Amino acid sequence: MTEMRTDHDALGALEVPDDALYGANAARAAVNFAVDGPTLGQCPAVVRAYLEVKLAAARANVDAGALAPRDGDAIVAACRQLLDDLPEQAFPVPLVHGGGGTAANMNVNEVVASVANQRLGSVRGSDGSIDPHVHVNRSQSTNDTYPTVLRLVCIPEVEHLAGALEHLAGVYDIKAEEYDDGSQRLGRTCLRDALPVPIAATHRSQAVALRRVAGDLRTAGGDLHAVPLGATAVGTGAGAPNGYAERVVAYLGEATGLALRVSADPFDALASIDDLVAVADVLERAVLVLDRYARDLRLLSSGPVGGIGEVELPAVQVGSSMMPGKANPVMPELVLQVGLQVRAACSVVRGAAALGELELNVMEPVVIAELPRALRRLAQATELFADRCVRGLVWNLDRVQAHLEGSLLAATTVAGRR
Repeated sequence: MTEMRTDHDALGALEVPDDALYGANAARAAVNFAVDGPTLGQCPAVVRAYLEVKLAAARANVDAGALAPRDGDAIVAACRQLLDDLPEQAFPVPLVHGGGGTAANMNVNEVVASVANQRLGSVRGSDGSIDPHVHVNRSQSTNDTYPTVLRLVCIPEVEHLAGALEHLAGVYDIKAEEYDDGSQRLGRTCLRDALPVPIAATHRSQAVALRRVAGDLRTAGGDLHAVPLGATAVGTGAGAPNGYAERVVAYLGEATGLALRVSADPFDALASIDDLVAVADVLERAVLVLDRYARDLRLLSSGPVGGIGEVELPAVQVGSSMMPGKANPVMPELVLQVGLQVRAACSVVRGAAALGELELNVMEPVVIAELPRALRRLAQATELFADRCVRGLVWNLDRVQAHLEGSLLAATTVAGRR
């Protein structure tokens, strides 16, 4: 049988496994919120961001005299140890849970306290000399640490997607150069024959749109660098020493390598997540652009006999279990399906923003579960689309010419001269 120890939180005593780094708070949450989905330990980016917050807070508290150097140094060392070797099993709290992230914050507090106590030769758990509340959570609240962590997790994913969109734009530029010899294709409006369009112009326009969305995404992501750390529970900074917000955000920027700044208004920063909605809005625009290009390729590559057949896509996957030699437009279809998932995530972000009340938005756990993953998924799909589809597409110029010659081009040209 697993040996147990008695741990304590504000609700009283609870038996937890003796070798667990977490305590009663996390143990209760693991049971109370046991809905299918990842735990904190299965989302290392979230835990790492929280550990960076705890490290920065300990340093700022020591500077302000709010934490003894011995205790602060132990907390900092514990955070660095966990950042170097993150034990998944130590963070059993489900990522999506009630309480606005309190269970996640306390799970991290308990683990950091346990590791700090081990380093000091003290007992593990709530009876140790380093207390999860008193020491690790000093000058903090879930209400300012959790939204800070949420933004820290989203920032690199925003940059990843912006870079992926620019990568795809570069591939379209290469494709434009490849056909920049006067080659034309039959333009179509309302799915009917229209005027000829330079193939190179088609691809250059696609690159322009992708770079526009990437730029807008970076602009929206820039607002995430304003974090509410130091606002504590309701925006007043109650419980934190004077100058703490500026000091802790500076230390956090040092720990993360990000150009962070203190939120302009701490009350607004706790109550609103419209900066995250702005990111979701641009994210959904990126989906619209990518979906358009994926659908166009499916249409232009349809056939080879019964469809348009002007574009040949790389055959990267067997297309049928019954029809040998069939190759489907699987990469455009991946983009379209990921786009559906991303749209759903964007709806979650907007819904969570709408459910904020009074001084706080307690729906942030579902945002941290959906928005970073949606950004990452679309970035991965974009990179795959660029490298395994667009890079290798070939225009069937014989088929293109046949369609040009059989179109209404001559009649259209004559009509245009009258």
